[in-house]
Amino acid sequence: MLFQHDTYISPLTWRYSDQAMRHIWSEVHKRRLMRRVWVALAAAQQEAGLVSAEQLADLQSQAENVDLERALEIEKETRHDVMAEIRTFAEQCPVGGGIIHWGATSADITDNVDVLRLRDAAAILLNRLRDLLLALVERIEITAHLPVMAHTHIQPAEPTTLGYRFAVYAQDLLDDYHELHHLWANLRGKGLKGAVGTQASYQELLTGTGMSAERMEAAAMTALGLPYFPIATQTYTRQQDFRVQQTLAGISASLHKFALDFRILQSPPFGEWAEPFGRHQVGSSAMPFKRNPINTENICSLARFVAGLMFPAWDNASQAILERSLDDSANRRLFQPEAFLAVDEMLARAVRLVKEMVLDERGMARNLALYGPFAATERVLMALVAAGASRQDGHEWLRENSLRAWQVVQRGAAANPLLDLLCQDSRLLTYLTPGQIQTLMHAETHIGTAPTRALALAQTIKTTFFPSP
Repeated sequence: MLFQHDTYISPLTWRYSDQAMRHIWSEVHKRRLMRRVWVALAAAQQEAGLVSAEQLADLQSQAENVDLERALEIEKETRHDVMAEIRTFAEQCPVGGGIIHWGATSADITDNVDVLRLRDAAAILLNRLRDLLLALVERIEITAHLPVMAHTHIQPAEPTTLGYRFAVYAQDLLDDYHELHHLWANLRGKGLKGAVGTQASYQELLTGTGMSAERMEAAAMTALGLPYFPIATQTYTRQQDFRVQQTLAGISASLHKFALDFRILQSPPFGEWAEPFGRHQVGSSAMPFKRNPINTENICSLARFVAGLMFPAWDNASQAILERSLDDSANRRLFQPEAFLAVDEMLARAVRLVKEMVLDERGMARNLALYGPFAATERVLMALVAAGASRQDGHEWLRENSLRAWQVVQRGAAANPLLDLLCQDSRLLTYLTPGQIQTLMHAETHIGTAPTRALALAQTIKTTFFPSP
């Protein structure tokens, strides 16, 4: 089935994410996985002597031959997608078709399929996160000692280093990587437990075979390579879906923080970062001069979308009435693929941005020269007290001079006059020489341990992906 643009198509179908992630969540791939589960169930039942080798071979021969058109035709009559796929599969299997889905309920198939897809989708995101973290490592190592002005409350604060700022984002994303890896490693299917989780149907059909329902389940799930919950109702616990959405929302929060900061630093008053801008790229249909941060705005937009997808997952987990109700089904078809597709798009854009971003060191130096002297007064204050001045008196002298200088800066002065004001203040000169004040007012050296700790994090990230033998 090929979709054209004369009907609604989700932007995630063609505009965002890439083909690998779309394939995982495609209808054809889902139905191939459904057939894999049916074949695994039949193989376990063949081991019990319930299914012949010929029947199993017949199913195996058609497992990849999905006929979506026929299944949708049958679904119009049955109003049941799983039953429609069973009948389609059975039509293709004249020898083994009659034993497909023997003893199973729909969720025995679909819940295990969902987790197979969740696991493959998470693996793609793990690779994306790895690429992003390693790109940040390169930036950290190059800029670990490059001083820039830090801001709190979106106001100039004290100097930091660019590498340390990159390390802030990298640390969050490294935690996200570990969270996602833990999730991926611990995803579990429903197993094969029947209509309410008791395995009663399987136990009955296995009577006299010498195989228990638990052993049959273990054999089938081992063939699928999928761990499973020991306890389930008609479905696996929807708390697992909620944990998935929480993890994806966490990644989105980290990416949103990075993208929002990027947008601020690209704005002309800061002018330190910029997205790559193509030769023929258009920033605005109305204002030809615009260079809008479209990639980071896109990340922020998609991140908000993913954050909202936690709420239906929470509802499903908290309102799974008794052994099952179907009010989770429709929304899961939407939020599971959409969350992964959106995060995939955000991570891909973030990797490109970190690798290709334009850094304006002149802009960084300009901002540091303009606002750094205010931060350096802290060093002057400590030196005044060490030389015998009252801490309270020194604070007032520096405050008065800083306010005078701030007024000049706010009027658009090209240079900050604070150093000259301090070197001319007789109250300060009683305790410090002009040369000492000049040395203390070098804000670019007031960066503490930022470089060493940023580099240490970079090494931690590299060790995560390239452990020593």
